[in-house]
Amino acid sequence: MDPLISISSSLNTINNNILDFVVSRGHGVKGLAELGLKTLPYQYIQPQQERFDSCINADAHHESIPLIDMSKSDDDDDSKVAEAVCNAAQKWGFFQIVNHGVPLHVLEDVKDAIHRFFGLPAEEKVKYSKQQSVTNNVRYGTSFTPAAENALEWKDYLSLLYVSDDDASSFWPSICRNQALEFMRSSEIIVKKLLGILMNGLNVKEIDETKESMLMGSKRINLNYYPVCPNPELTVGVGRHSDVSTLTVLLQDDIGGLYVRDTETMKWFSVAPVSGSLVINVGDALQIMSNGKYKSVEHRVSANGSHNRISVPIFVNPKASDIIGPFKEVLQSGEKPIYKHLLYSDYVKHFFRKAHDGKATIDFAKP
Repeated sequence: MDPLISISSSLNTINNNILDFVVSRGHGVKGLAELGLKTLPYQYIQPQQERFDSCINADAHHESIPLIDMSKSDDDDDSKVAEAVCNAAQKWGFFQIVNHGVPLHVLEDVKDAIHRFFGLPAEEKVKYSKQQSVTNNVRYGTSFTPAAENALEWKDYLSLLYVSDDDASSFWPSICRNQALEFMRSSEIIVKKLLGILMNGLNVKEIDETKESMLMGSKRINLNYYPVCPNPELTVGVGRHSDVSTLTVLLQDDIGGLYVRDTETMKWFSVAPVSGSLVINVGDALQIMSNGKYKSVEHRVSANGSHNRISVPIFVNPKASDIIGPFKEVLQSGEKPIYKHLLYSDYVKHFFRKAHDGKATIDFAKP
């Protein structure tokens, strides 16, 4: 008998073979969870300060992030919607939007596609791993950066970089390709609208070709799967971090588990799922380009002891070759630049060289 099949009955066996089973052989955390473990493997046990404690770290009664009805931007309330978006980006770094124009069936279809992909046998999923994928644009993996982490995160993912329809047709897994592409396409209008509002709030009146590249020259969509966890209080789904994107568009399921840090109180509060909504958050690139006016804030995801959770973030990014820095329009009034100009790919490489560590990444962009 394959000794890995008896992992659940032998803690020593699982501890010795976990990276091979989870990473190299492609079973992921989902495969680990399906073994019926009663105890969390020690590799996933987070330091005390990184664990979720609802009594101490999470403020259950905190006012949540703003909920903005985007349909009102088409009538006389347009200025109120713009004001709400800019205020949310400045104070919270996060907001939810409804009536955003992305059809509900598109949201449901991509959620169904996640379950289909992660329901594939390990030998099929591992074909898209770092070791076996025929392209760097498609990556199946687990945790964040396993080689750099002292404690692993309880999450599997499929990450898909959009280059072109032809590239996606050739390399993205057929079981989820069309649904992921349709979600990306359907979100383009609202992304452009939000960026137009946010740029106007920075006194950037025209988004020319150069600025459009810096704001949304590249897109990546991730399909995230968070399996049921035997000891959710000891680990995390995703550790503390801010995104490196310009904007992130996140589709949650109805399970919940996303937490955002209040920049004033430093307390964590839950972002409760709202049916049909999308969560929008500012990324580090936009914080840099706005010279700190718009805030990318720490967020993380809890593990769940009773339900599998899925989520779908679309990361709207500069192109890798873009030089990002504070826009000149932001500095016209004599404001001192907080951040330097730097190659976006250098910033991203710095982010992925280490484990999640809150907002520390942004220091890389300081003079």
